[in-house]
Amino acid sequence: MKNRWVAYNFIKNTFISIVCFIFFMACNKVYLPKPKGYNRIVLPDHAYKSMPDTFPYIFEISQHAMILKDSSWMAEKYWLDIFYPELMANVQITYKSVNNSQTLLEEYVNDAFKLTSKHQIKAYSISDNIIQTPKGKTAAISELTGEVPSQFQFYITDSTTHFLRGALYFRTARKNDSLAPIIEYLKKDVIHMLNTLEWNEKIAAKYLQNVP
Repeated sequence: MKNRWVAYNFIKNTFISIVCFIFFMACNKVYLPKPKGYNRIVLPDHAYKSMPDTFPYIFEISQHAMILKDSSWMAEKYWLDIFYPELMANVQITYKSVNNSQTLLEEYVNDAFKLTSKHQIKAYSISDNIIQTPKGKTAAISELTGEVPSQFQFYITDSTTHFLRGALYFRTARKNDSLAPIIEYLKKDVIHMLNTLEWNEKIAAKYLQNVP
C-alpha cells in the first residue's frame, strides 16, 4: 500500500511539474506581430482603344477605362476624366489654347508646376523628367512618392496652339503603399496616352474661335 502511495505521489508531482514548466515557457514567449499585408491585386492586361475625335487632342486610352465629363464648377469644354471603375482611379485631363502667346504658355507651365509643388508637404520625393514621344512631341512628367493625393502628373504642349495637362487621382482612402502596383500599372497607360497623342487641329480651330 505504501509503495502505491509513493508511486501515486511521484506521478502527481511529475505531472504538476510538467504543467508548470509548460505554463512558464508560454508566459515567457516573446510575441512577434505578423507583418502588415495587403490583399493581392489582380490587374487586367494592358489593352487600348482610340478616344473620340471630338476633342482638340486624340490619344489611345485603356479599354478598361471610360471618358467622363469633368463635373467640377471650374471645368472648361474639353476637360475630362479618364475613369477606371474597377480600380477607382482617374486621370484628370485639362486643355488650354496657347493661341500663339508666349505669355499664356508661360502662365500654363507655371500653373502646372505650382499644382505639383502643392504636394511637397506630404511628398517624400518629387521626380521631374522630360520624355520625347515616338511622334516627336515633348512631355514633362512629375512622379510623386509618399501619402500624396496625386502620384503622377504631366503636361504636353506644342508651344503655339495646344497645352494639355493630366494628373492621376484615386477615389479611395487606401494608403499609397497598397496602391503601388496599381500606380505602376496606370503609369504605363499614361505613357501610352502621351506616346499616341495627336493634336486635332480642326477641333482646336473651332475651339479657338469661341475662346474669349
